[in-house]
Amino acid sequence: MLISTLGIAVGTGNIWRFSRIVAQNGGGSFLIPWVIFLFIWSIPLIIAEFALGKFTRFGPLGALAKTAGKKFGWMGAYVVFVSTAIMFYYSVVTGWCIKFLVSAITGDLLKTTNHLAYWENFSSGYSPILFHFLALSISAYVIYKGVVNGIEKANKVLVTSLIVILLVLLVRAVTLPNAVEGLKYFFTPKVKYLTNYKVWLSALTQNAWDTGAGWGLILTYAIYMRKREDVPLNAALLGFGNNSVSLIAGIIIFSTVFSLAGPEAMSKITQSGPANTGLTFIYLPLLFSKMSPSFTLNQIFAILFFLALSSAALTSLISLVELSTRTFIDFGLERRKAIFIVASMGFFLGLPSALNLNFFTNQDWVWGVGLILSGAFIAFAIIRFGTDRFRTEIINGEGSDIKIGKFYNYIIEFLIPLQVVILLVWWLVSSSSWDKQWWNPFHTQNAGTCILQWGIVIGVFVILNRVLVTHTLKRER
Repeated sequence: MLISTLGIAVGTGNIWRFSRIVAQNGGGSFLIPWVIFLFIWSIPLIIAEFALGKFTRFGPLGALAKTAGKKFGWMGAYVVFVSTAIMFYYSVVTGWCIKFLVSAITGDLLKTTNHLAYWENFSSGYSPILFHFLALSISAYVIYKGVVNGIEKANKVLVTSLIVILLVLLVRAVTLPNAVEGLKYFFTPKVKYLTNYKVWLSALTQNAWDTGAGWGLILTYAIYMRKREDVPLNAALLGFGNNSVSLIAGIIIFSTVFSLAGPEAMSKITQSGPANTGLTFIYLPLLFSKMSPSFTLNQIFAILFFLALSSAALTSLISLVELSTRTFIDFGLERRKAIFIVASMGFFLGLPSALNLNFFTNQDWVWGVGLILSGAFIAFAIIRFGTDRFRTEIINGEGSDIKIGKFYNYIIEFLIPLQVVILLVWWLVSSSSWDKQWWNPFHTQNAGTCILQWGIVIGVFVILNRVLVTHTLKRER
């Protein structure tokens, strides 16, 4: 179970997004609030998800209906929808990773002299559709094989391979000439950044992203936990394991970029490129082509990197597909039919993101920020149930060797809601500063487009709440 849930948390955000966010927020300075938020946001919500899944044996919709009350089942439906909407475009990202793995294997990736043009030629054509379909097909097949023969076996292979590959790349990266300059930047804090509120807000957002806390994915996998499994221990190992992978990936990327790019390092590592792809799909392939005089050796390291990236992407995509599938199973559908519906829906609703990077960017923005509300709804359900009761009877219940103290009550009841409010207020204020028409719902990245899409989804689920909850909970009766 631990390896499978680690597969949820460890994804492209640890490799693709983490290093760019660190570089944009002061290097080592960023790591301090990033670790703090691991303890006051991510691990508390991970504990909550493990406990909710193990206790209710339902996906997010049924779990929140049973704990917060039936009239709040729509909150669970929202959690499911956000992760499902992320699945639509995350499958596209997974397809990109597989494409670049194939290109590294054939040698085309390192032979090209213009990596920006290479990326644009690929992303502007129809090839992303093929790899989007391939990524979803692999994930659907794993889910079809079941929890033990599919999900657990796949994650053992993928997660183990990912860690081994990253360790190999780590050794190579830190032995590059001048790699120490990258390590100095990565681990040396600067006081001026610690007084910048944007650094702290970025750290909270990144921690929520790369741990998967509040997504409902851990909750879904926890349905299959054994009664004697320890919730706090699993949550702690997941949180620390995930952040360790992020640190390893950061060391690899900072060492490589600082060693091979020289004075241009910072301007390159902070660039986002089209749909935030600049570092991973444009600049790193260029660096791999310069890693050594040997083309074959460079090709091997490029293959290892994109194999690791593809493995990370697939483990997360599998969990996203399982979440949607589990929701349909809770509705009474047989697993095979549920998988077919989810895979078909995922393919067709992911096509706009595969064909248009502006649409992709919009969906990444809307539902990425929407995860803040998902975390808030999970905390709300625990508060409604009774935080102290939830802690003593469920978290510290059967199978728990590590007992969680009353400090957990204060985190769930005060710190989580406070962080949600601060994040959303900051987001609204900053949105109005970069977009004077912040209210316009047809802009790619602003408050207006989020509010419209969130409002439609929440409105529909509130209206359908009774039907959704009745059909989900009838299985229990």
